[in-house]
Amino acid sequence: MNESGSATPLGVAIGVLGPLVLGYLCGALPWGLWIGRLFRGVDVRTLGSGNLGATNVYRTLGPGLGLLTLLLDALKGVLPVVLAGRLPGAGALPGGATTAQILAGLGAVAGHVWTFLAGFRGGKGVATTAGVLLALSPPAFAIFLVVFVVTVALSRYISLGSMLGSIAFAGALAWNDGLRSPRFLFGAVLAILVIARHRQNFGRLMRGEERRFSLRGGREP
Repeated sequence: MNESGSATPLGVAIGVLGPLVLGYLCGALPWGLWIGRLFRGVDVRTLGSGNLGATNVYRTLGPGLGLLTLLLDALKGVLPVVLAGRLPGAGALPGGATTAQILAGLGAVAGHVWTFLAGFRGGKGVATTAGVLLALSPPAFAIFLVVFVVTVALSRYISLGSMLGSIAFAGALAWNDGLRSPRFLFGAVLAILVIARHRQNFGRLMRGEERRFSLRGGREP
């Protein structure tokens, strides 16, 4: 802040870059890849869908490692959002800590999807997005979780639950914060990103070729 009380350009730049970099570095940790190599000696990118996310780990390496990947991928979204408001320069941003948290969440999801530690081939971002949603708005996350669980329980399609859950989260923020709020706009961006990352799944759903979720792991018709 300068003597007049307004934010300096340098302060704003630090306030923007700090949360983005923190989020990206946390999100870029490819837990699915590391867990596959550590516990099974395999590259999960060569198995199943070739995705680094928890769903592919669950299906190809078993429920235990899949759930471990899910937890760690979700933490990649929670931690940077929680810490972002405490970074130097966060107060210089319009909206303060909330804006810093949104930037950190965006960085975390981008890091998971395009991780530099795995040739910029990451996961689809659902678990990390869920972590970001939990840290950003627990009530809206509860709506996401209910829609996700009910959809998967009825259809056994993880992809469908992820897409509908992300839309429900954005809708909950629109209802609570309004259509012009930064949190709603961020939730809408995340929903669009999740849907875009599942475009191939959507095509398979339309053709009746999408794989169903099984508690035992593996594939089901």
